[in-house]
Amino acid sequence: MAVYEGLRKRRSYYQLNKELPVSEDAVRALIEETTELVPDAFNMKSARVAVALGEKQDELWDRIYEAFEGKVPREKIDGFKAAAGTVLYFYDENIVKSLQEKFPLYADNFPVWANQANGMLQINIWSGLRELGIGANLQHYNPVIDETVRELFDLPKSWKLLAEMPFGGIVEEREPKAKEKIEERVKFYR
Repeated sequence: MAVYEGLRKRRSYYQLNKELPVSEDAVRALIEETTELVPDAFNMKSARVAVALGEKQDELWDRIYEAFEGKVPREKIDGFKAAAGTVLYFYDENIVKSLQEKFPLYADNFPVWANQANGMLQINIWSGLRELGIGANLQHYNPVIDETVRELFDLPKSWKLLAEMPFGGIVEEREPKAKEKIEERVKFYR
C-alpha cells in the first residue's frame, strides 16, 4: 500500500526549496482530502489547517523571526522560509468546548482526542507529501507565534495552533533510516 511507502520515505527534511515536483493544486488536493478522511473521536472534526504559499510563506517566517526578537537564529528561520510553503495545524477550541458541554462525562478527554486526531492528520499529510516527492519537517514555535499567525491569516481566536510544517522541494536526499529492534517497543501477547 502507498501508505507504507510514504511512511518509509518520510523523514525530516530541513534543506528545502521552493521548487515543488508537483503543482500547488496537487498539494491542495492532498491536504484537503487528507483533512476530510482522517478520523477523530465523536466525529468532532476539530482539525483546522492553513497553508502559506508564495509571499505569505516568506512573510510568515519573517514574522516568526520578529516574534522571537532574534532569539532564534536567522539562518534557522531562513531555512524554513526557503521552503515552498508551510502547513499550519490547529484545532478549533469551540468545537472541543461544545462537545465537552454536550458530553460532560468525557469533558477532560476532548482536548486529548483533538490532539490525537491532529497528530494523525500531521503524519498523514507528511507522508502524503513525501509520496508526491515533497520533503517536510515539523516545527513547534507555538505559543510564541500564536497571535502573529492569527493576525497574518485573520484566523478565529478559537483556532489553537499546534504545529508548523514547512514543505518544499528536496535539496538533498537523506540517508535511509536505520532499522531498529522494534520488539523492544512493540509486544504481542496471547
